[in-house]
Amino acid sequence: MRLATGRGGLWLAAVVLLWSGQALAQTAAQPAAAAATDAGGEIPFAPAHDTMITQQSAPNAWGGERTGNEPTLSDRVVSYTIDATLDAPKHAVTGKEHMTWRNRSDRAVSSVYFHLYLNAFQNEGSTFFTERAVEAANGGSRGLAHLKKGQWGWIRLQQVQQNGAALKWSYVHPDGGPDADQTVVRIDLAQPVPAGGTLALDIDFLSQLPRVVERTGWWGDFNMVGQWFPKIGVLELPGERGAAQVRWNVHEFHFSSEFYADFGSFDVHITTPSDYTVGAVGQLQGAPEQKDGKTTYHFMQADVHDFAWVAAKDFKTLDGSYEGPGSPKVAVRVIYPAEYVASAAPSLKSSIDAIGYFSRTLAPYPYHTLTVVIPPYNADEAGGMEYPTFFTSEGYKEVEPDTANQMASDFVNIHEFGHGYFYGILASNEFEEPILDEGLNEYWDNRMLRERQQDLVLASPFTKWLGITPHLKGFEFERLTATLRHPHDPLAQNSWDRLSGMSYGTVYSRTATAMHDLEERLGHPALEKAFKLYYQRWHFRHPSVADFRAALIDSSGDAKDVDEIFNDYVYGTRVMDDRVESVDAEEVLPKVGVSWKDGKETEVVADDLDKQLDKQRDDWKKAHPNAKPGDPGPFPWRSTVTVTRDGVPAPELLRVTFEDGTHEDVTWNDDRRWARFVFTKPSKAVSAELDPDQHNLLDTDRLDNSVSNKPDGAASKRWTADVAAVLQTLYSMLVTL
Repeated sequence: MRLATGRGGLWLAAVVLLWSGQALAQTAAQPAAAAATDAGGEIPFAPAHDTMITQQSAPNAWGGERTGNEPTLSDRVVSYTIDATLDAPKHAVTGKEHMTWRNRSDRAVSSVYFHLYLNAFQNEGSTFFTERAVEAANGGSRGLAHLKKGQWGWIRLQQVQQNGAALKWSYVHPDGGPDADQTVVRIDLAQPVPAGGTLALDIDFLSQLPRVVERTGWWGDFNMVGQWFPKIGVLELPGERGAAQVRWNVHEFHFSSEFYADFGSFDVHITTPSDYTVGAVGQLQGAPEQKDGKTTYHFMQADVHDFAWVAAKDFKTLDGSYEGPGSPKVAVRVIYPAEYVASAAPSLKSSIDAIGYFSRTLAPYPYHTLTVVIPPYNADEAGGMEYPTFFTSEGYKEVEPDTANQMASDFVNIHEFGHGYFYGILASNEFEEPILDEGLNEYWDNRMLRERQQDLVLASPFTKWLGITPHLKGFEFERLTATLRHPHDPLAQNSWDRLSGMSYGTVYSRTATAMHDLEERLGHPALEKAFKLYYQRWHFRHPSVADFRAALIDSSGDAKDVDEIFNDYVYGTRVMDDRVESVDAEEVLPKVGVSWKDGKETEVVADDLDKQLDKQRDDWKKAHPNAKPGDPGPFPWRSTVTVTRDGVPAPELLRVTFEDGTHEDVTWNDDRRWARFVFTKPSKAVSAELDPDQHNLLDTDRLDNSVSNKPDGAASKRWTADVAAVLQTLYSMLVTL
């Protein structure tokens, strides 16, 4: 998901730097020793706060590794058959849902828990709005649209039946949220579901979309329908994602959280006005059926864990396709409003390119469709959101090559498609471990940009006209927004127990930076191989951070470097800051005083030594009449470089450059807080730089990584020339006017 106007990636992550929020709402007590249990249930909830997982899952978790020989891509736990009808003027959806769910546990289940995500938007007493208010009071944040009368959203259960018997339900608060929150509901069953048995429920519901707040909602005749149906929670078993016992993982809808659900299948009929354009997760089954000014669309998709759709009047479509080894032919469709026609073709291209890159570097894309939705103006909060085979992007009225708009469009499309792997196929728990989706996806997106040699462009059409097109490497920009100097929360922390929205935002940039540095330590091919092993083990399952760490170690064989990154940054909040303190040089000259050689005493006095040195210098100049400044002289030089360290150690390369243009590299790879390196050379050292190839982007201050004793005005001259060029252009414009 895209940060800032929805969530974010590389381009809009800069907004993080402007946020000054100090605390997210803490709506419950601090971490408890044991998981809470709902008063009406027998199975405990997953912990609300103590969510960091350090023990890897059991080999048979979620049915064990998928080999490709199974009859289905995933172990389908749940299925939904839904008939949905959109009341376009009211932006409301009437739904009839038939759900089947398999009890994977070894015990009977008498109550089940469902997410009712839309209730986050029904009033300001929800967990979502309560946490949002705290964030807003401390400096502002994303998603701060103010809902007015008639703009709230909610979902109402109208009837729930099990085998024809009406069931009762009640709202619960697994995370200790406010009593007004109704995003989690317990349904008490008429007949318990035995171990290994299957539950079937029939649910009538009404979903009222909010004015677009975040992820979902309406604006004008645009309806983004996400998190709109009652969705069952996940029953985790011992050995799965840190669980020591059977437990319900069914968190409230927090302000900074996303989602988590079982794999299954969806069979959905959607009825809308006939003049609306419709797109959804999955494949359209046959031709849409029209009757009385309404059209019914039938979509199906298996081996996914969510379903979303869009219905918008007067939207247009642009179609393309992807074909690649191991994948079915993928039909790619962009749905867009007329005002953003400029974004349609670039979005189609970058999405198809993303399918190819992720298919080649992780595994072939397994689905037949991909739908990209560009929301209209004033519905930005619906943009930048991912669902399986379906995502929302963002639109621009102009998308010219090598401009900031093109970069933003490309990155959002790549980022949201990438979620199809890290959130979709590698179905991590986004509530508890956003690092596994937002963080790893951000890292892989930047690898794709690096391969494309596509930098962050800080230019607009106007600045291009002025002849100014500044660029910045993707990983360099991630580093700038990663708050490396004072991280408040570990990367493995859940999404809501964080100091601020700014701290949550670093899940993107700080993870990308940490993975970049791990890649530099392990090597580019080794790191890619490790990610492929992670995917192989955990696709169509639900990994944890500990499972990701184990895959990195098992693939690379380098437990030391992996553990350092995880202990310091993933599970910890440590910082790195190495610097070059000084570069000193002195000629190696004979010394005054007494010395012994071959049993004889020799004394050198200062006056005699000065005369001797002067003669040697004169003789050398006569012998080297064409010598230039910096060439080796009559005496060698002893240069001393002092480096110091604050924070955690990291392997460092120190490059020392000498006056004659040569350089020498030495490695500083120990846990000393300071070190001195001495060089005796024909020429003196004039500069020293730590990490000249920028392997360690986690270094909090790279400006102190180098010291030079030789003035270099190239940078100031370049910037002066750039500024002068801009001023000359502006003056020319004024004269013309």
